[in-house]
Amino acid sequence: MTAVKLTCPDCEQGNRVPAEKLGANPRCGTCGAPLMWDKPKEVSLAWLQKAQARDDVPLVVDFWASWCGPCRMMAPEFAKAAAEMKGRARFVKLDTEAYPQAGNKYGIRGIPLLATFKGGRETARQAGAVPAAGILSWLKGCGAA
Repeated sequence: MTAVKLTCPDCEQGNRVPAEKLGANPRCGTCGAPLMWDKPKEVSLAWLQKAQARDDVPLVVDFWASWCGPCRMMAPEFAKAAAEMKGRARFVKLDTEAYPQAGNKYGIRGIPLLATFKGGRETARQAGAVPAAGILSWLKGCGAA
């Protein structure tokens, strides 16, 4: 039985979850918050930095801003991909307007920008608005699906 590390989105505590239980709605041992979800979750830059550094499950990040038309157009497609990948990856959104320092930290040159992280490193990135099927295909191609 292999355990994977996941950072709680609410209290930021690290959790170990048996890999075979990822699709069974695991919860944080500290606060009880869900550790896997089927809709994208808004996160802070501090949470993202912790999760991308220590989580074992692929983390798919949508760097976006509310003023960005393509970002708003892609949001429902990102949500469809998140529902399809529940139990295999976690989908989060980081508002680059609220966290402008993310631009320098992650080398963001334009939004929307999708990036995947696993085991402490970025594994792939995709610029521009992409439909759900394109997101899933991209994740499969980069080994995150």
